[in-house]
Amino acid sequence: MPQQTFTALVEYDAETGMYVGSIPQLPGAFTQGATLDELRTNLTEVIELVLEEMAANGEQLEFGQVIGTQQVTVDL
Repeated sequence: MPQQTFTALVEYDAETGMYVGSIPQLPGAFTQGATLDELRTNLTEVIELVLEEMAANGEQLEFGQVIGTQQVTVDL
């Protein structure tokens, strides 16, 4: 079975104490976890669910490629 690697963006939400992750290549693929390990498990599950839904809707499984991140500083 072919494999696809996805890039997850991970943030920590101090208000909830949860790690929040999203997959930019898959709209709607986001989740949270109490630990980074739980977040990884949840991200795997949400990716699989989004891919299943795309396949069920006959959508082509094409993904953008994340090439990096940038930090941008602005005056507040």
